[in-house]
Amino acid sequence: MSTPRSPIGRLLRYARHRRNAIVVAASCSVVNKLFDLAPPVLIGAAVDVVVQQEDSFVAGFGVESVDAQILWLALATLVIWGLESVFEYAYALSWRNLAQALQHELRGDAYEHVQRLELSYFEDRSTGGLLTVLAEDINQLERFLDDGANQIIQLITTVLVVGALFVAAVPTIAPLAIAPTPLVIAGSLWFQRRLAPRYETVRAKAAQLAGSLSNKLSGIATIKAFVAEEAEAEHLEHDSLAYCRANAEAIRLSSAFVPLIRMGIVLGFTATLVMGARMAVDGTLNVGLYSVLVFMTQRLLWPLTRLGTILDQYQRAMASTRRVLDLLDTPLGIEDGTTALAKVRGEVAFETVSFAYASGPTVLDSVDVHIPAGSTAAFVGPTGSGKSTLVKLLLRFYDTTAGQVRVDGHDVRDVVMADLRRNIGLVSQDVFLFHGTVRENIAYGMPSASAGDIEAAARLAEAHAFIEALPEGYDTVVGERGQKLSGGQRQRISLARAILIDPAILILDEATSAVDNETEAAIQRSLDRIARDRTTIVVAHRLSTIRNADRTYVIERGRVTEQGTHDELLASGGAYAALWGVQTGEAANLDSR
Repeated sequence: MSTPRSPIGRLLRYARHRRNAIVVAASCSVVNKLFDLAPPVLIGAAVDVVVQQEDSFVAGFGVESVDAQILWLALATLVIWGLESVFEYAYALSWRNLAQALQHELRGDAYEHVQRLELSYFEDRSTGGLLTVLAEDINQLERFLDDGANQIIQLITTVLVVGALFVAAVPTIAPLAIAPTPLVIAGSLWFQRRLAPRYETVRAKAAQLAGSLSNKLSGIATIKAFVAEEAEAEHLEHDSLAYCRANAEAIRLSSAFVPLIRMGIVLGFTATLVMGARMAVDGTLNVGLYSVLVFMTQRLLWPLTRLGTILDQYQRAMASTRRVLDLLDTPLGIEDGTTALAKVRGEVAFETVSFAYASGPTVLDSVDVHIPAGSTAAFVGPTGSGKSTLVKLLLRFYDTTAGQVRVDGHDVRDVVMADLRRNIGLVSQDVFLFHGTVRENIAYGMPSASAGDIEAAARLAEAHAFIEALPEGYDTVVGERGQKLSGGQRQRISLARAILIDPAILILDEATSAVDNETEAAIQRSLDRIARDRTTIVVAHRLSTIRNADRTYVIERGRVTEQGTHDELLASGGAYAALWGVQTGEAANLDSR
């Protein structure tokens, strides 16, 4: 069976598990509208009683007394209005609960899918744009389901019921009364086709605006430091105006709908009013039935003026729905493996590994590295040489272009990603702490950890002392991205977070490049303790932090150009020795002699 491409078809396919709830909500809308259309019939019956009295339509049911007929109509009115109110409550409750359930499921499913997408997906997209899809676009759909879906169903019900009544009761007037309806619908569909691309543009501009705001708020310190407030305000004004102009284009078209359609509607109403009146005067049309037709014509035609508003809501919702479902349908660039690995020894091998980012040059070229379990390996080299890319391939943030990355002999592409990553602890240069307490951030990878285990990990990371000195200790809120802490403090909490999960493989990716000497020394002392009997991979610029590594690899232009112990590399007199000389000052001392 082919997959529907229209947004509403795709949405119904997604919500097929909610089919019963949709049917109940739609049924309540239909029944409510049927009861809503009953009062004009009662009014016509009342007029008929006044005019015909004992010969009225109601009298045909065996109620001959005028007073009894009026009482019967009064009771019928109470029952009908009561049932209309009951079903109005029922459809409102049904649609709103459905809207809440669907928006909750859609947002959860979309976010879960986003988390499974490879890192390369995020390289070409802004965080603000994704936030717009996950928040505002889903909210737009929720608002439509709250009310718009009910209005469409009730409008269709009105057209069908009233049209059938006209054809059955007065076939001579029916064509004139109903004639504007297909014109209105045809005009509505024309407007819908014209509105759809405009609202697509509106949603795209909204995402661009959100991305701009997110980017500026994230870089507020840089904006202030470079006195760029005025320039950034101008940039935001430009993006905001682009959004306003896109909205104005859609509003200009949607606003023209009601005035144009209203003129067609009034012709049908006038035809019913005039021709029906003549027939009633001539005695060929019952006065009560004439009253019903006049009211029903109004019930049929005037609600069509709201079709513009309904279509406006519908197109906004469908534009948002398309964006959300497109996100859900984004194929995974990296498929999960099937081999389960509960615990690994920690042997790591890069076998003839080559890699290039999408539409970019080769970053790694035929890299062969073997790291025995329990050993410490270090990677050094100039910026952009591919050191951190090796880490990303091991964590399977990306897949190799050629060659294999193996853990305990298993190709990482075959291993269940959750199992792979649970056995690897990562401490990177760019530490990310979540808004929450110190305790929550340390226990992020193991939420069930006890207070004792959290403290033990903090002590190993030499973080316990400064944490205890914080206003609330381990319960101190660190702020968004840990902004209330210093860089060194964030780094040590990040190290404690990695230690707590007790990984078989520990990765420090430039973990000391942006910290002070005291923090570097603390991390080095921690590393000396936690690296025992654990595979440790260190990516570093500062050679002093990796001089005790079992083996150091020098990466240049994506290739391993040197490897060995610290002493062996110094003795070889190559790039490592030259870099060591620069960092320790030995090269400068030699030049001054």
